[in-house]
Amino acid sequence: MLKTIFDKSLALFLLIIFSPVFILTAGLVFLKMGSPIIFSQPRVGYENKIFKFYKFRTMKNSKDNQGNLLSDAERLTSFGKFLRKSSLDELPQLWNVLKGEMSFVGPRPLLIDYLPLYSAEQIRRHSVKPGITGWAQINGRNSITWEDKFLLDVWYVDHQSFLLDLKILWLTFWKVLSSRGTSADGHATMPKFMGSELNNSSQIRKNDLL
Repeated sequence: MLKTIFDKSLALFLLIIFSPVFILTAGLVFLKMGSPIIFSQPRVGYENKIFKFYKFRTMKNSKDNQGNLLSDAERLTSFGKFLRKSSLDELPQLWNVLKGEMSFVGPRPLLIDYLPLYSAEQIRRHSVKPGITGWAQINGRNSITWEDKFLLDVWYVDHQSFLLDLKILWLTFWKVLSSRGTSADGHATMPKFMGSELNNSSQIRKNDLL
């Protein structure tokens, strides 16, 4: 309950404080990429419930001759890259926090398609609300494997506390300034999760998580 009060109070405060930045960013997205300004997508949240997730749009809707969307690398604009590196694209998620669908700290909400691919251990990441930032984000973000991300997410579920959340928020601030880990090697963003059996490449040991 205390975390919910903290999340909603801080989200409302930041929405008010950053409203000029929000309006400016929205205007630039419209000028450079047109509409829609906000990218929305169903994602999996607390206890596997589906909710609509919001971000500022960073990609064009360019398609090939068959009507299929081009790859992320081909659709991601230079302005979109800036939004991702600066994390300004995440600002609309303050609305998700205000609605109680997300928290400031927790495992990142992922695609519905991944639900049947999780192991029994990995799906425990949905035992808490998803977050704007999390333990995996300050320990590699998109530069680490899916296996490592899920290991870090589950570690957070088992060790969550208010002090840990404050630590993650503080470290997130410095991560945003450094703009590190915004993409995986050889990818514009992050390759799709294909299941543990096809992506068993964890490089993090459980006793190395602290």
